[in-house]
Amino acid sequence: MEADLGGLAEALGHRFADERLLADAVTHPSLMGLERAGKGASPAQGPGIAYERLEFLGDRVLGLCVAEWLLEHYPREREGALAKRHAALVRREALGRVADSLDLGRYLRLSPAEASGGGRSNRTILADACEAVIGALYLDGGMEAARRFIRRGWATAIERGEPPPLDSKTALQEWAQGRGRPLPTYELVDQTGPAHEPVFRVRVRVEGTDPVIGSGPSKRAAEKQAATQLLRTLGVTVDD
Repeated sequence: MEADLGGLAEALGHRFADERLLADAVTHPSLMGLERAGKGASPAQGPGIAYERLEFLGDRVLGLCVAEWLLEHYPREREGALAKRHAALVRREALGRVADSLDLGRYLRLSPAEASGGGRSNRTILADACEAVIGALYLDGGMEAARRFIRRGWATAIERGEPPPLDSKTALQEWAQGRGRPLPTYELVDQTGPAHEPVFRVRVRVEGTDPVIGSGPSKRAAEKQAATQLLRTLGVTVDD
């Protein structure tokens, strides 16, 4: 059973003028579907802003706040490096870590089936709910309320000052160069599917390793997927 939302509001450091916004942010679509069908609806929740809409808003607010913060924190860094840092900070894993710090799973309002299926610890649900909470903070308290929470929740990741994460193709190139091997080569295997929804398959080769094939909606995406797969076989983790 979910915990009282007063504890979550306290953890967020914000007193909600419209408490329904916070309730909406932690009400998973699985439960909203039951409410719409009239199966176990909670009068306390009532009609509000859909979880997915708050998630959509929160994603944009988080992206803007993190971009703003990175410009302040790394005034001499080039756009490409900033973009890599930004992608790492707004991805599901980063959101999940912040959700864990809030113990957000305790507060989620889930359908019985979703709850019994492990929804409170599901990494995708937790990341989505964290974005929805950011959206609720923005709507209730404006950008300052959202920014205050984001700067607290993401402070450790920002302040670590680690080098920007490498994409898979760059990581594979550095892996090969570090061992004195030629650069990876990529070969288009085939292209299937209709023109509006193509699927590319690309083979990547690195001297001394077995070739690996990746697929994607573009040649570049297929190359990245192939590089990621090969790196995994080599025991290398990347942020793609």
